[in-house]
Amino acid sequence: MTTDTAKSQAVVDGDQSVPAPVEVPPTGEEINLDASENYFNRELSLLQFNYRVLKQALDTTHPLINRLIFCCIFSSNMDEFFEIRVAGLRQQMKYGRETIGADGMMPEQALGEISRVAHEYINEQYDILNNVLIPEMERENIHFVRRREWTQEQAEWVRNYFEDEILPVVSPIGLDPSHPFPRLVNKSLNFIVELDGKDAFGRETGMAIVPAPRSLPRLVRLPDEVCNGGDNLVFLSSMIHAHADELFPGMEVKGCYQFRLTRNADLELEDDLEDLASALRGELLSRRFGDGVRLEVADNCPEELVQFLLTEFGLTERDLYQVHGPVNLTRLMAVGSLVDRPDLTYSGFSPSIPRQIRSKESMFDAIRKRPILLLHPYENFSPVVDLLRQAAKDPQVLAIRQTLYRTGADSEIVEALADAARRGKEVTAVIELRARFSEAENLELASRLQEAGVIVVYGVVGYKTHAKMILIVRREEGRLRRYVHLGTGNYHAANARLYTDYSFLTCDESIGDDVNKLFQQLTGMGKALKIKKLFHSPFTLHSRLLSLIDREAGFGEKGRIILKFNGLTEIQLIKALYRASQAGVKIDLIIRGICCLRPEVPGLSDNIRVRSIVGRFLEHTRVYYFGNNGRPEVYCSSADGMERNLLSRVETAFPIEDPALVARLREDLDTYLADNCQAWMLQPDGSYIQNQPGEGEERFASQLVLLERLTGKT
Repeated sequence: MTTDTAKSQAVVDGDQSVPAPVEVPPTGEEINLDASENYFNRELSLLQFNYRVLKQALDTTHPLINRLIFCCIFSSNMDEFFEIRVAGLRQQMKYGRETIGADGMMPEQALGEISRVAHEYINEQYDILNNVLIPEMERENIHFVRRREWTQEQAEWVRNYFEDEILPVVSPIGLDPSHPFPRLVNKSLNFIVELDGKDAFGRETGMAIVPAPRSLPRLVRLPDEVCNGGDNLVFLSSMIHAHADELFPGMEVKGCYQFRLTRNADLELEDDLEDLASALRGELLSRRFGDGVRLEVADNCPEELVQFLLTEFGLTERDLYQVHGPVNLTRLMAVGSLVDRPDLTYSGFSPSIPRQIRSKESMFDAIRKRPILLLHPYENFSPVVDLLRQAAKDPQVLAIRQTLYRTGADSEIVEALADAARRGKEVTAVIELRARFSEAENLELASRLQEAGVIVVYGVVGYKTHAKMILIVRREEGRLRRYVHLGTGNYHAANARLYTDYSFLTCDESIGDDVNKLFQQLTGMGKALKIKKLFHSPFTLHSRLLSLIDREAGFGEKGRIILKFNGLTEIQLIKALYRASQAGVKIDLIIRGICCLRPEVPGLSDNIRVRSIVGRFLEHTRVYYFGNNGRPEVYCSSADGMERNLLSRVETAFPIEDPALVARLREDLDTYLADNCQAWMLQPDGSYIQNQPGEGEERFASQLVLLERLTGKT
């Protein structure tokens, strides 16, 4: 990346949210693996990941509009961080259920550190937006036109737009004894308005709230005929500010200020529910009106109004974020669709399809010849959809079973399942209703599939079904053969263009039998069945991972471990890695987000390196590689190295045994390990330093290398 590395490093190194450096114990003194200084706080580690995303907005190797989108993704990530992580800490304190993690930090202390660091990061975000991105977009003739800059023609157009589109749907709310403070929707854009004068009924409360209609776009493109060239965009908030007096006829508007409340959006469901779907429908409504956890306010809002809002929402100064710009930056993602500038966005590419399945033969024939491994988005997701489509129409297919976590009710996969059911096949869908922020969509999906005749079950209460599995039963030559898809990501075609994930297609008998047993456990009842090749949570995955790490430790310096996760927090797993490092095993961890393990500490983790890859695509693959003394064992999985995945979800890890595919996976992992510009290295003190090419060394961006290797595009 072309950002100022020294400056970036100083910012992160100066972040006191990370624990102090570990003191090296005297020679011969055994390190206590339970000591809190050996672990990073998970919430602060997640914050640092969000910061790495924000830093992409300064990386000029990304196209300009995509840099703006990274700035917006940071906002979206921070929204979820407050809705779930901060809300969870506040709930612990509210109900006296404080728990201390391995890092030893109490919730109150963590909230204080989160506030300090989040304020720093958000201030930097607005600095990047106002002083870097917007000026660069101006130079590209893309303008965010402020009220003070409107020409007479533009002001007239805005007035007409306000009267035609905004005024008919906006509902200003004056505050008085008969109009208490309204219950505002989570993350909605609102305005607090100072008023002077009396209304028609003689009321003079002096204050009102104006919720911005959620049906209206937050960013509107001005017509070319009222502009002097270029792309000209105006904020909805500017339009409401400019015409706030029309919402309160006969009164003087002394001030109008944006604010936005973030609420607790985590859903709490009891484990003994009789009807999960009905309970979830009720909880989804409450999500919009949970307890407040963060207040964002325009930085020009008077202090007395700020304090009024804090009091109204039961928040303190620690929860207040006064920002220099729009309070809902996530909505700036609309720029990509409002501005036709392909030169300022990533060029498109066509995901490749392996030669093995390019021919017109059926997917079943191709899979019988050899197992198939696809890496999305570089390789097309369409073979997975084609397999289901062909299965739906194939008279030899008797049954289809599939897990669905995030899919979308209108997806091609859902249509294929519905088609199969309408054709009389036995189709079962295990839908996880509690996929966070996809609950409403999954309820709709369940209804649609049930109407088509699909048997729909909701997994196991208390254990989210996060495994990605398809099982197709087909009659061939007088016997039944099982075809299986196992993946690291969701059955979501849009995500398959943005997330890196592996898809594995096989008709291996043992794997087919294992997947069949897993579906039996999910849809029926009974004791855990013996599984031959797969590891599965919550029964064997955790223990098998620990035993494989311990086996590598037994090889000492000949041991080799490479693990690729989205997050690593599970303490027993971390301790096993510490022990393996102490035994001399070379360990590389590719952890996109949260990492509670402290690497490269003398005597503790000398042999462990941790890197985070952040780039155009969201790294989502989970791969476990064990050297096994020259006979590598490799697994792909739906599970991260986190407590929830290993101990309280339904997950799978599946072996890749074909030698060519094992070699291909190792090559992919080595590509990540060779990255010298998109990789951020975790330091022993908890800071992250971005890799930079050495003198005379060419840039090696892992995602670009994979893109060129698999699609021929750069």
